[in-house]
Formats: sequence, structure tokens, C-alpha cells
Amino acid sequence: MFTGGNIAILCNGEFPRGEYPLYLLDSADFIVCCDGAASKLLEHNPALVEKAVVIGDMDSIDSDAAAAFERKFVRVGEQDDNDQTKAMCYIMEHYPDAASITILGATGLREDHTIGNISLLMEYTRMFPSCKAEIQMVSDYSTIFAVTDTIELHIGEGRRVSILSPDNSLKIKSEGLVWPTDDVIFDNWWKATLNRSSSDVVKLSFSHPSLALVILN
Repeated sequence: MFTGGNIAILCNGEFPRGEYPLYLLDSADFIVCCDGAASKLLEHNPALVEKAVVIGDMDSIDSDAAAAFERKFVRVGEQDDNDQTKAMCYIMEHYPDAASITILGATGLREDHTIGNISLLMEYTRMFPSCKAEIQMVSDYSTIFAVTDTIELHIGEGRRVSILSPDNSLKIKSEGLVWPTDDVIFDNWWKATLNRSSSDVVKLSFSHPSLALVILN
């Protein structure tokens, strides 16, 4: 078991094609495949199987992947959590000192899975309050992460930024955005989307600790 490494969770959505998400997958110290995503990893790069496990109820894995991964299965039959969350729980139990956790393949193909997987980023801040790892979801189109309080984001001028929150009592004062969020009422997910950074650093000041998502394109 390593400490301080970079872990990738590969979900069974749209497999990444972009240079950056593929780099994060290929360079990960350890990979947790969500069920059928094992087949996609095997097709992408069979050499990565050596540093990967498969988690889930194994209801969507094909025979080639089953043979390639052999005994590298973590069977979790309960249906209260989806496979992405099962992968997070596995990492928190076995690799609590991981430096980063990058979730790939979590979007695309099905909108319901996409919305659920993205919203779970906020839930993980509640489920794993002691987690020190940087948790992000990366696709060919965006990087998404949860924030829980005032933060400065060093993202560069001109970056497309969206902010979402399920807390309609939350006020977020912003500095460094083209359209300030100070008066936004977060009673629907679209309310602070499609913004853009006007400086290299964006500061978001929360009225109280809460949950929000930042999506960078």
C-alpha cells in the first residue's frame, strides 16, 4: 500500500479521449474501475490492469475483462450506493492518505448517471470529512470539484466558470468574475452558470459553510 499517491476512479460512462484526462488515467498510481469500466480500461491500455481493481456487483463486465482481471475483483452487492461511491468508500478504507482522487468517465451516455455522479461530489464532503485528498471529476470538457467555504481559485483570466449549490440560503460574494454572484439565490442549478473569470484569481466568499460545485471549462 502506498501513501500520498494519485488515484483514479474510472466510471462506466463516456471514456475520455482528451490528452489531459488520459494523462491522469495513465499516470495514476492506482485505478479503481467501476464494474463495466474494466472492459474500457482493458481496451485502452492492457498494461494498466496491473495497477487496477474492479468494484461493483459485476453485472456489466464482459468475459475478456473478467479473465484479464482474474482475482482483482471487489464484489459489493448492496444497491444503496452507486459504483462511484463504492469506489470512493474502498479508497477511503484502503488508501486514506491518497494525495488526489480523480474521477474519470463519470459523465456522458446517460444524463441521469451524469447528474447523479456530479452531485455526489458534494455528498463526499459529508461522507468523508477527514479526507485530505484533492477530489475532482475530469472529462474531455470540464473539471468539477466541490467547495464548502470561502476559497480562492487560481484559474487564469478568461476561464469559463459555473457555480451550483443546493442551498438556497447560501450567499456567495465573488471577486474576479465577469458577472458577480453576490445577489444570486441558489434555488436552481442554472442560476450561476456560464460565467467567466475576469482575473487570474477568483475569490468566492461564502455567507456560511455549505455545499457548492465549481465547474471549469
